[in-house]
Amino acid sequence: MTATEWNRLVVARKSPLADGIMGFELRAPNGGELPAFTSGAHITVRTPAGLERKYSLANDPDERDHYQLGVKRDPSGRGGSVDFVDHVNEGDVVDATDPRNDFPLAANKAGYILIAGGIGVTPVISMARHLLTTGVVNFHVYYVTRDPDSTAFLEEFSAPEFRRKVTIHHDGGDPAKAFDFWPVLERPKGQHVYCCGPRGLMDAVRDMTGHWPSSAIHFEAFSEAEANRPDDTAFIVRLRPSGETLEVPVGTTILDALRAVGHTLASSCESGTCGTCRTLLVSGEADHRDLALTEDERERYIMICVSRAKSPELVLDLGSNL
Repeated sequence: MTATEWNRLVVARKSPLADGIMGFELRAPNGGELPAFTSGAHITVRTPAGLERKYSLANDPDERDHYQLGVKRDPSGRGGSVDFVDHVNEGDVVDATDPRNDFPLAANKAGYILIAGGIGVTPVISMARHLLTTGVVNFHVYYVTRDPDSTAFLEEFSAPEFRRKVTIHHDGGDPAKAFDFWPVLERPKGQHVYCCGPRGLMDAVRDMTGHWPSSAIHFEAFSEAEANRPDDTAFIVRLRPSGETLEVPVGTTILDALRAVGHTLASSCESGTCGTCRTLLVSGEADHRDLALTEDERERYIMICVSRAKSPELVLDLGSNL
């Protein structure tokens, strides 16, 4: 593994975006240009408590003088968002990585369907801003939230430039009032679908796009996968073709167990959302806990940063993730 390189960025602005969601504007201390990024990218920031968290960039990639973050304060999470929202203020200096994109917006002449739920709007509004800036008109944003007060960027999405390009739906937290995506997704017309939000939304969109080409469907989760459960047990991983075996104890991921015995493996989010650590599953029954693989992909691959085994042993091939 290579050491993470950190940039020192100044919090130029901190302001509420919606109930429970805080906006942060980060700039270079010298006021210069920041490393370039593309729509869908994220940076990893270090909170005052030393926690590392991944947040999507919400601004237009043409804006090189700052990064815009939208951070939902989640008291039920692992503490990172609460620490960042409560203890990072204007004028503070924070550590952040260069942007990385695991959710890139591909060129597509037929257009785009952009679907966001809750704080999952942050990469989606960056995409929408970029499409407008570059003159692409064949896209539509579907943005589902609980109510207007919890809707980030509501004023911007209501601006004239987004007229007829954005549908905002409030369900009041009632599943019976959830937005019906079937009329939107029933007939593929060559568009690409980008969806970011909670697992329920992503599962619904995945179910409704099973007849679409897999290359046209793109997901990113703002929430993390459930890596640990009370009934977890240890299991064996056997590597092909070497035959090397190792035990994966309770509380340890496959990724960390492999690293502990000297394997250097690519990873990014380490929360089951980005797809970087996808590994070929040769045999055994996986306990899939990621938010990245499709149902078809789960027959052949496993995300080793969060998933475990239902069978006593898994056989993996670290040399192939294609």
